[in-house]
Amino acid sequence: MAPPHRQAGRVARFAGPFPPLRGSVALGVVAMAAVAAATRWRLLLVLSAAGLGVTGAPQPPNILLLLMDDMGWGDLGVYGEPSRETPNLDRMAAEGMLFPNFYTANPLCSPSRAALLTGRLPIRSGFYTTNGHARNAYTPQEIVGGIPDSELLLPELLKEAGYTSKIVGKWHLGHRPQFHPLKHGFDEWFGSPNCHFGPYDNKARPNIPVYRDWEMVGRFYEEFPINLKTGEANLTQIYLQEALDFIKRQQAAHRPFFLHWAIDATHAPVYASRPFLGTSQRGRYGDAVREIDDSVGKILHLLRDLSIAENTFVFFTSDNGAALISAPRQGGSNGPFLCGKQTTFEGGMREPAIAWWPGHIPASQVSHQLGSIMDLFTTSLSLAGLEPPRDRAIDGLDLLPTMLQGRLTDRPVFYYRGNTLMAVTRGQYKAHFWTWTNSWEEFRQLGLQPLTQGSTAQGRRWIYLAPHFPALLRSRVFTAPLPGCPGQTRGCWEDCRQAAPLPAGEAGGRGFLPRAERVGGHHPLAGGAHQAAAGLPPGTRPRGEVPPQHCQHRVPGRTSPDHPGCPAAPGGLGPWTAPAQCVQPGGHGGFPTIAPPGKPECPVLLPGNHGHTKQVGP
Repeated sequence: MAPPHRQAGRVARFAGPFPPLRGSVALGVVAMAAVAAATRWRLLLVLSAAGLGVTGAPQPPNILLLLMDDMGWGDLGVYGEPSRETPNLDRMAAEGMLFPNFYTANPLCSPSRAALLTGRLPIRSGFYTTNGHARNAYTPQEIVGGIPDSELLLPELLKEAGYTSKIVGKWHLGHRPQFHPLKHGFDEWFGSPNCHFGPYDNKARPNIPVYRDWEMVGRFYEEFPINLKTGEANLTQIYLQEALDFIKRQQAAHRPFFLHWAIDATHAPVYASRPFLGTSQRGRYGDAVREIDDSVGKILHLLRDLSIAENTFVFFTSDNGAALISAPRQGGSNGPFLCGKQTTFEGGMREPAIAWWPGHIPASQVSHQLGSIMDLFTTSLSLAGLEPPRDRAIDGLDLLPTMLQGRLTDRPVFYYRGNTLMAVTRGQYKAHFWTWTNSWEEFRQLGLQPLTQGSTAQGRRWIYLAPHFPALLRSRVFTAPLPGCPGQTRGCWEDCRQAAPLPAGEAGGRGFLPRAERVGGHHPLAGGAHQAAAGLPPGTRPRGEVPPQHCQHRVPGRTSPDHPGCPAAPGGLGPWTAPAQCVQPGGHGGFPTIAPPGKPECPVLLPGNHGHTKQVGP
C-alpha cells in the first residue's frame, strides 16, 4: 500500500480525447495517427485497470530523455557552432523538431534536475538549495539533504502505465539512502549520486561512489579512473553501453521503458575516452561533445535496428547553460546569449532542445514555443496516457500539441535562482527584476545601471536594475499569482515587492521592475531582426545584441581564410570565431539549415514569419 501522501498524488487516466487538430493537411494526418494511437492505449489502460484482459494490445511509446550537463545553447552545429562537429545531433534535429526557445527551471544542476522529474518549479518542492549558500543549490558529499519524499517523480508515476525505468549517470538529488533513485520510482540505476569531482584523500573525504542499483561498484578516480591531466576517462562509453543493454532487454521483454540518460562529460573536469581525445577543433570540451554526439547516434541507430524508433519518443536537452567560468578549455558556448551557468541571463537558462519521434513528429521543424524542462514531465505522462497529479501545482505543459499539431501556447517563463524570482519572459519580452554578479565592472560592461545595491555574506552583489517600467509589465499577465506556494505570493509584481524593499523616494513598483528586452526568437541564429519594439523605455536592448562583457567568451573554432565567417577544415589556420559569425543575415524567424556533408557554405537562414515552424533539414 502506498504511503498516504503518495496515494493522494496518484495520477488519473485520461477520460477524453486530445484537443481538436489544427494546421496543414500533412501535419494533421501525422497528428491524427499519433492521437489515434494515444487514444487506443489510454483505453487499454482503463480496461486493464478494470480487470479486463486485452490481447495484442499496443504499447505506449518508450520514453528516452537525454540530459546533458552544463552544455550550452551554442554547442551544436544545428545551433550555429562553426566547427559543425555534431552530425548525429544535427541529423536528429533534421528528422525531428528543434526548440530554440527552451529553458531550464534554474541555472544550476540539482534544482533543474528536480524540476524535470517533478514538473514543478524548485521553489515549490523546496529543492532550490541544500546548503548554507542562499541562492546556490547542489549536493556535495558533506550535505545531507535531498529531494523531499513528498514529491512524486516521473518514474514513480509511469509505473501506473507499466513502464520499467532506469537512470544512467548523474542523479544529484541526494546521496543518503532515503534519496536513492530506487526509492523514487526507478527500477534500475547505474551512475553516481553526484558529479565526478575529485580526487579526494579517501580519509576525511572519500572519492565519490558509483552505484549499480543499491550496490556500490566503485569510486571515481579508483575503479573508474579519470586522468585530470589528459582528460581521459571511459565513463561516456560505459554509460552508453548501459543504455544500449537496457533498451535491448526491455525490447526483448516487450515492456515499455523510460530511460533517463543523464551523463556529465561536459561538466568540469571535462573528460572523453581515448578515441575522441584530440579530435575536435574545440579542445577537450569539443572532444567530449563529439563523443556525446557519437553516443546519441548509436542509441538512435539501435532504436531503428530494433524497429522501435516509431514507438520511442526521444528528447535531448541540458540542465543549464554552459559554465563560462570553466572556459575556454573546460566550458562550452551559449551562442549569442549573455553569461552562463549560475545566472538568470539567457546564457544561463536557455538550452539546446531537440525532439525526435519518427512517424509522429514531422521532420525538419522548428517550433518557437516557449518550452521548459518541466514540460518533459507532463509530456511524458501524456505519452503514457496519464494525467499529472491533481493534489499539487504542476508547472510543466504538455508539448504534444506543439510537436504533433504545430500549436503554440502562450505562457510565461520564470527565472529563479534559489528562492528568488529574478526575471520573467512573456511572449517577445523579458523583464529583469534583479540579478547576480561578481562585480560592478561587469554590469558597467553590460550597459546596465544599478538603482540600488547590496551584498551577500560571500561578497557577491545583487543588482536591482534600471528604473523604467513599461506598460506591458503592468498587464494582468504579470500579476497573476502562481498558486501552490504556502505563505508566498508568486505573482511577479508581489514577488518583487517582497524581495526588494522600495528605495527611498520611489513610488509604486518603479524601483524594482526594471527593463524589458526582446525574446522569443529575436536573436541572430534564429533570424531575429535587431529592432527594438515600439514603446520600450530608453536604453532597451533587443534580445540578441551582445554588448561587450566579461562573462561571454569566444568559441575555440577557426574560420576559413577562403570563406570568411565559415568554419575552417580540421587543422586549418584561419582566425578564431564566435558562432554568430558563421550565420548570414536572413528572413525574420528562420533558422540555419543543416548543410549537407562536405558542402563548404555556411548555414543560411530561411525566410519565414516569426512564430511558425521552419525547415531545418537540407
